[in-house]
Amino acid sequence: MMMNSKRSLALGSLAVLSIASAVAMHPRDAAACGGMFCDGGPQPMPVDQTGENILFVWEGDTIEAHIQIQYTGEAAQFGWVIPLQSVPEFSVGSEPLFQALLAASVPTYGFTQTFDDCSLGDEGANGDGFGTGAGDDGGSASATAGDPTDGGGGPQILLTETVGAFEITVLQGGSGQEVFDWLELNGYQQDEEALPILDEYIAEGHLFGAVKLTGGADVDEIHPIVLRFQGSEPCVPLRLTRIAAVEDMGVRSFFLGDARMVPSNYRHVLVNPLKIDWRAPTNYGEVVTLAVDEENADGRAFVTEYAGPSDVVQTFGVFSPSWNAANFDALAATEVGTELQNQGLLFCDFDFGNGCTFTHPLMEGILAEFVTLPADVPAADYWANQTNWPDVDLSTWDGPAFGVALTARVIEPGQHAADLVAEHPYLTRMFTTISPAEMTEDPQFQENSSLPEVPNLLNGVLRTLCNGDQVFTLPDGREIYLPAGGAWPDFPDEPDGVPGAMPFSQIIEEVPANGAPMRLTDNTDQINLVLASWNEANGWPGIGSGESAGDATEGDTDSAGLDGEDGAGCGCTAAPRRGGLAWAVLGVFGLAVMRRRSQRS
Repeated sequence: MMMNSKRSLALGSLAVLSIASAVAMHPRDAAACGGMFCDGGPQPMPVDQTGENILFVWEGDTIEAHIQIQYTGEAAQFGWVIPLQSVPEFSVGSEPLFQALLAASVPTYGFTQTFDDCSLGDEGANGDGFGTGAGDDGGSASATAGDPTDGGGGPQILLTETVGAFEITVLQGGSGQEVFDWLELNGYQQDEEALPILDEYIAEGHLFGAVKLTGGADVDEIHPIVLRFQGSEPCVPLRLTRIAAVEDMGVRSFFLGDARMVPSNYRHVLVNPLKIDWRAPTNYGEVVTLAVDEENADGRAFVTEYAGPSDVVQTFGVFSPSWNAANFDALAATEVGTELQNQGLLFCDFDFGNGCTFTHPLMEGILAEFVTLPADVPAADYWANQTNWPDVDLSTWDGPAFGVALTARVIEPGQHAADLVAEHPYLTRMFTTISPAEMTEDPQFQENSSLPEVPNLLNGVLRTLCNGDQVFTLPDGREIYLPAGGAWPDFPDEPDGVPGAMPFSQIIEEVPANGAPMRLTDNTDQINLVLASWNEANGWPGIGSGESAGDATEGDTDSAGLDGEDGAGCGCTAAPRRGGLAWAVLGVFGLAVMRRRSQRS
């Protein structure tokens, strides 16, 4: 009888990316990238941990790609295949870094609430039922935006390496069918649609990295992975993802560097802020989706959710100088929990009855490698007070080995992540949603130091009038009348006979590497026309008196996207870039892999 464990291959369902790599070769006319990074739905959450995110760190002619992998399922079903232009340096990434990036840069729509002084009578100081607008400060509120072996003449093994909880094998050569067969022989079951994609990447000279969890590792030990290579112009591949992608799949990328990053072959969109319900912006994701789908954006566009100083990212949970692996080397197994608390890796809040929790997402999984707890014993509770469970078998505890694992997966990645934030003064966060039919070109990104910052903290004013109606004033001065404090207006296509719709995008533009963007669409006048009609129909004059009312600039709530040129592929090899080098694709797409349950025959 033979046990045969297989992984089923679903392109784009985990993490995928592609990035430009500097090589000493002639530039090709087109470059192929594949796959994507996505969140689990069309709507970004305040701290969205439902899908994959990618962070690019640009250091001169070197790029680090930090890939966050989200996976639910059995450990035996996890796998990942990565096409590579060359063999990069692999290392363990920091999950807390992604948590900190997401929390620090999420779009947040806030407002201050005021109430008119109605002491002069029911109709207010103006006698028109609207009050004076010079009311008391009634407090403030805010909400965050609701936020894929040697086989004879087949592939040859170039590298076998253990990186944290992953085993990585890098393959070279062979045909698409031979790579397909190697994966099958080694437990990977691929989609037949992957064959032409494998052939395409092989024709372009790519290698392949096959990734799976090490024996004994569980899914709670899955961590981000880092690829470091020579290159420029980060590229997030999407074309392969359409095989398994869902409609309006979210894509989020972060960039640490010296200046703002922008899409170079997709378009950039400034969303219409009147379409977002500022009081409860749960429709944020829908607004982005509809904005990037409008004409001239054509489904291939990005919004900029934040661009500015990187010091908004708090790294106190990413790394702590109190973490010390050496302290565990000679420590008695019964004292491990106390030392974890001393180092801040385990926190207990007994005073308020909140119990205990690990402060790093990998701690529970790492500890489980060295001590097996009964199924009914909560790990954090056990390590917080080991004397409560004296019968737990501690004979397998290995202090020095635990220290090695702690260093490799927690301490060193945390120190490196904190250093990256400290050393790179500028953070850019971009987001879009995209459907399979729109995944015809892979978005690339470039630096543009002439563009202004984009804040993620936006604050308006919600004014309550004496008649109970409300007026919401946007940061740019425009006013939206809300009868009886009712729902945010839908702004119908033809309000009160005014022809035309209220668009979801305000500005659609192309952004060069230097200088100001080129506007392809400017809906400001149409937006103001529909808004004025709405306000006047409800007896409220005008749309606001702010100096910047309706003046959409690059520094406003940014949303941008780039529309690729036909036949340009990834474009990472199309022409020499910085320093006169010819840039070739380091294609890193993820063929998300899931093993079938073991079968005996």
